[in-house]
Amino acid sequence: QGQLVESGGGVVQPGGSLRLSCTASGRTLDYYAIGWFRQAPGKEREGVSCIVRSDGSTYYEDSVKGRFTISIDNHKKTVYLQMNGLKPEDTAMYYCAAMKTWSAWLLPENYHYWGQGTQVTVSS
Repeated sequence: QGQLVESGGGVVQPGGSLRLSCTASGRTLDYYAIGWFRQAPGKEREGVSCIVRSDGSTYYEDSVKGRFTISIDNHKKTVYLQMNGLKPEDTAMYYCAAMKTWSAWLLPENYHYWGQGTQVTVSS
């Protein structure tokens, strides 16, 4: 069995920051890349960022570039998403997902394991 566990969500005011964590265990440890996705009510799940475990290459969706930073701690088997300058439109359930082989990182169907999600709410 593989497992991904997210944490770090919460309620924050516009302009604030949060750091999300995604910890892998079991079969998810053989992942090639970890992606972060988000889904707001009534909207499709969208890719936010992705990091390749082997070389640390990172990818970002345009709306979060310059505000979000993805990083990896291989020793702790954890991927982080540092979110700064949060906006109300960032409000969503955030999920991490593991990809076993490289493919188009923005497409949810290319990921093999998913966490349960952590809620991020940006509101004044």
